[in-house]
Amino acid sequence: MTEKGPAKTGTRFINLLRSTPPKIFLKTFLLWQVVLEKVLGITAVGNSALTCNPRTGLLAYPNPGFCVFRKAVTTLAFSPDGKYVATGECGHKPAVRVWNVSERLQVSELQEHKFGVACVAFSPNGKYIVSVGYEQDMMVNVWNWKKKQLVAANKVSSKVTAVSFSDDSSYFVTAGNRHVKFWYLDHNKTSKDQSTAPLEGRPARLKNLMNNFFSDVACGRDQHSSSTFCITSSARLCKFSKDRLLDKWVKLQTSQATCLSVTEDFIFCGCSDGTVQVFNPVNLNFLYPFPHPHSLRTDIAQMTDPR
Repeated sequence: MTEKGPAKTGTRFINLLRSTPPKIFLKTFLLWQVVLEKVLGITAVGNSALTCNPRTGLLAYPNPGFCVFRKAVTTLAFSPDGKYVATGECGHKPAVRVWNVSERLQVSELQEHKFGVACVAFSPNGKYIVSVGYEQDMMVNVWNWKKKQLVAANKVSSKVTAVSFSDDSSYFVTAGNRHVKFWYLDHNKTSKDQSTAPLEGRPARLKNLMNNFFSDVACGRDQHSSSTFCITSSARLCKFSKDRLLDKWVKLQTSQATCLSVTEDFIFCGCSDGTVQVFNPVNLNFLYPFPHPHSLRTDIAQMTDPR
């Protein structure tokens, strides 16, 4: 029987290894380098492990099926100009790493977390990166990533799963288990002082929603820059003022919600069963739902029913 496929390739590789001198084999092996071109499917376990390049629309997410990084990547975020992507890790001495997208090279390595990085975000001005550690780590750090300097830090007492910067980069908001907190940056201290400044944080006033799990947060943009939007796992969409007050909340017509994205005109809420609901950022009025995603193994070319 003739060998085919991987068995034949494996036999050739073993024979080459036995017959080729080490130096020549090394050169030959380098010519056989495998380049990953595309991955179909997604294995991200949370909303902080999926990011979109704001300039090109390129999606990025960690894929544990490929041994690309030395440590497991838990979260990532593109820079506002789309030129860089920051990744957070878990495991021994986890780091926040910044990569040049076009050159595919690491340009910065930031190490302060001890257990893992739950979420990362660039400031809109591109100067800072905020990283929030795992619940066991209990730290929120602000980095001047180009100088590889930790400029501000403080402890956080709750599990945090999401972070979002304000439009003017003056503050950012974290969200998690019974937790929505506003953190304020003193640009004078972070720009001039070489030491790490204490980060000032103030909790949002959650009123009767204080026992909820806030699964995602997004600061408003443009004309809604004074507002902050959160979504709870129990499918409540919330709107906070710049003074951290809960202005309004509405219940989504679904059993669970996991993520949201905010533009100047719309709020997109990711819900159970793969559905997306769209709301008005001014009054939180429901606008319309997106169609249900097609089921697995569906031939999209044969789909004619508009539902």
